[in-house]
Amino acid sequence: MKIFTSAQTHELDKYTIENEPISSLDLMERAAKALTRVIVDTWTSNTPVVVFAGPGNNGGDALAVARMLAEQDYQVSVYLFNTHGSLSPECATNKRRLQDTRRLQAFTEVTQEFEPPRLEQGMLVVDGLFGSGLNKPLAGGFASLVKYVNSSAAQVVSIDVPSGLMTEDNTYNVRANIIRATLTLTLQQPKLSFFFVENQSFIGQLRVLDIRLSQEGIAKMDTIYHVVEEQQVRSSLMSRNAFAHKGQMGHALLIAGSYCMAGAAVLAAKACLRSGAGKVTVLSPRCNIPVLQISVPEAIVQTSGEETIYAEAVDTEDYSALGVGPGLGQSEQTAVALIAQMRSAQCPLVVDADALNILANHRAWMQQLPKGCILTPHPTEFDRLEGHSADSYERLTKARNLAARIKGYVVLKGHFTAICLPDGNVLFNPTGNAGMATAGSGDVLTGIITGLLARGYKSLDACVVGVYLHGLAGDLAAQELGEESLLAGDIIKYLPSAFKRLKE
Repeated sequence: MKIFTSAQTHELDKYTIENEPISSLDLMERAAKALTRVIVDTWTSNTPVVVFAGPGNNGGDALAVARMLAEQDYQVSVYLFNTHGSLSPECATNKRRLQDTRRLQAFTEVTQEFEPPRLEQGMLVVDGLFGSGLNKPLAGGFASLVKYVNSSAAQVVSIDVPSGLMTEDNTYNVRANIIRATLTLTLQQPKLSFFFVENQSFIGQLRVLDIRLSQEGIAKMDTIYHVVEEQQVRSSLMSRNAFAHKGQMGHALLIAGSYCMAGAAVLAAKACLRSGAGKVTVLSPRCNIPVLQISVPEAIVQTSGEETIYAEAVDTEDYSALGVGPGLGQSEQTAVALIAQMRSAQCPLVVDADALNILANHRAWMQQLPKGCILTPHPTEFDRLEGHSADSYERLTKARNLAARIKGYVVLKGHFTAICLPDGNVLFNPTGNAGMATAGSGDVLTGIITGLLARGYKSLDACVVGVYLHGLAGDLAAQELGEESLLAGDIIKYLPSAFKRLKE
């Protein structure tokens, strides 16, 4: 699924109007019907409704929704804000249509002073003040109205975008002046800002409504932002030859673990094996050998001789993929061995956890990373690498730049993990849940991606399939176990079910 900027959304509306063809007013009516249908399905006609409409097309949508709700016997009071004496043509037409509706409880056009209505628990506010075209923070009376709505006990449904929230960059926005919606009903495509953690308190529950904008227009329009779809993952899955043997399924090397951190190596190794790799070798200090051999008997265990740390690079000529970092520690000996290991890597490389932290402490080493490598930082690890970011938009921008700079992939982990490609494109992953916010979850992802690389997946496919499978396995685990009790090992346990679901 494509994610468009506000300017592109406007162009898509225009393309639909010209090529369907359909009038702008009829397209607004179509959107209003979809919006009204959800509201009617969610709130009964006993719910008092207060509609706040702005002077633009978002306000026009709100006025059309108000009319349709009134016609279905809802008690609707409408406030249309026209402080500059200028309504969009569609908003003006819907104002006239609304005024012709006899069932409307009250209609007020605000041109100067405004006395806000009483908003109480059990009431519904329809927020149609400003939509996706907003390009600056709300101020003055609108900011006061937003604060008033947010301070009330009423529930709020926002049309397309919570008023005050911009669709892309909110770095310099005034967050106190953004509507906190109970439910956001966005039209046709999700907005980029919906994928950022700091905006979730404004969006509430999100529903994407299909208002039948031109599929031809969507297909023609280029964008750098996409949401991974299940069919895309299905089509990328590799099949096994009936006569295959383990030597043809790839040999993965995991460099992981240090004293008291054997668990990270165990989780990564189990996940790697569950991802289809024919063989997995774990390179870990001597102190971890008994734990690994007992916990993961299917894996080969190797040591470079040190008792508690990884301190010597090994030849990777015989391996199909290399994953480094889980539980590795950050001693100077480990750091020196790590850069030598990465610099001489002869196979696809995944860099995670302490390997990323070592790079953050030796920034000059970043330019020695092999082309096509995959970095898998969580936000804190990324900020150590690239400096503090004010918000998720700035962090994502930096991640895109980093992927281009190293000519590799940056898997920026989060609720919507962002896979940043070397060509500047970004793929957001839709699977996963809050139960996966648990120690070891990232080690499992490293194992999965490394296993897929060893299995023969190209770097891009290993990232997309790996992140999707990781989240899907977590979702299946949460369905059975609940989010609160989910462990990293449960993600591994449900990996076979995730593969099976996709292959079915």
